[in-house]
This record gives sequence, structure tokens and C-alpha cells, in this order.
Amino acid sequence: MSERKPLGGKAYGSIGHLPCSRMGPADHHVHPGQAAICIEKSRDRHDRIIVTEKVDGACVSVANVDGQIVALIRAGYTAETAHYEHLRIFGRWVDGRREQFLDVLAPGERLVGEWMALAHGTVYRVLPHDPWVIFDAFRGGVRMTFDEVLERASVLRLASVPVLSDGPAFRVEDALSACGETGAFGAEGGPEGVVYRVERKGKVDFLAKYVRPDKADGAFLPEISGQGPVWHRNFVPLAEATNDHRS
Repeated sequence: MSERKPLGGKAYGSIGHLPCSRMGPADHHVHPGQAAICIEKSRDRHDRIIVTEKVDGACVSVANVDGQIVALIRAGYTAETAHYEHLRIFGRWVDGRREQFLDVLAPGERLVGEWMALAHGTVYRVLPHDPWVIFDAFRGGVRMTFDEVLERASVLRLASVPVLSDGPAFRVEDALSACGETGAFGAEGGPEGVVYRVERKGKVDFLAKYVRPDKADGAFLPEISGQGPVWHRNFVPLAEATNDHRS
């Protein structure tokens, strides 16, 4: 497949930040009213606020495009044409599971998750066997509910992002406390943050996130660290055997 964007654009967009979240140059805050719904008080009984641990990796997708399963990087290009090896490895991983994905994805649907085979800004000690952690799903341009996300992950026997709270507004401090010192996957230095997903009357209203102030993006990536790649141990067999790794 030539280098192109099968969806005609990005496979995943950006999520706005909550107050006091660490932001990059291209990031933006959510509206103050949305932040209040997440962390102070929901509007009414119809608001469902799902808070999950934010995990650190490469945002990638698996999409059913006209009956064909395609692995995509965040920018929307196919994983097989990616510049970085760990993203091309994701493409090969998807290749070996095309039938399973066809069973759960109708044409126009896609799953989104963090590909955590290679350490980016966090080293994880306790990763699932397949280091793709699902956190979102779309039907065309519309987000599926979180229940649908969990259902697809369960059928595929893949990990999904850990749920910290599911109900009313939830303070960031309480969400971080619920993560614990290392989160669900043994994050060295602690989890990078949390994500808020607000659903209303069976539809996704908006998302917001909080990233801890001391989080250093991509600290373990070779192009930033100047060192060899840090592969998480349970994925070394599909990485180059000569690469440095820890877990």
C-alpha cells in the first residue's frame, strides 16, 4: 500500500487539557464550563463522567476501510509506511490479527489505543501480553460510547485503559490518588495523568485530560535521549534482538 491517508485525514485528534495540566506548544484547554463538569459538579443525572488512567505510548488505530483492516498512525498514514520501526511493528502485529479485527469492526469503524511496545516517556513494568491498550473507538466520525469500547476490547481479548471512576464529577487529586503510585501497568515515576470522558444520554459529549507537570514527553526515545531504544521486555521477540531493553 502506498503512503496515503486511508481515512482522508488524521486517525485521531487532540484532547483539550484541564486547568493546571502540563501543556505543549500546540495544546489547548477545554472550556472552563467543561472543566467544571469534569472535576466540580455534573450538570444533572444525565452526565456520566468516566475517568481513566492516561497511558504513554504511540497513538495508533485499527480501521475497517471498505472491508479491509488497516493499521494507522495518529497522523492517518498507514503504519507500514511509518518512519519509525516500532510503528511498522504495530502494522505487522495487526497483519497477524486481521480476521479477529474483521469480526468486531464493521466498515467505517475503528479502534484507537496506545502502542506501548517501546517506552516513550514512561517505562512500564507490568504490561499486558499484547502491548496495545485500547481507549477509544469511532463509527465514522462519531465516537462510540465507552461501553462499546470495552466490549470490543473484551471480544478481542485486549487491554483497555483502567477505569478510575464512573459516575459524577471527580477531582483530579482523587483521580491521581486512585491511580496509585505506579498505575495499573507499573509505570516508573508514576502514571502520566488521567483522561475524562463525559457521556450524556448515550452519546459522547467531550473529552478532557490532565497531564502531570513533571511529565517529560519522549524522554526514552532514542532521538531525544541519545541512547538506544527501550523496549518493554515482553515485546522484545518482535523487536530487533540487538536493541537495548528494560522492563
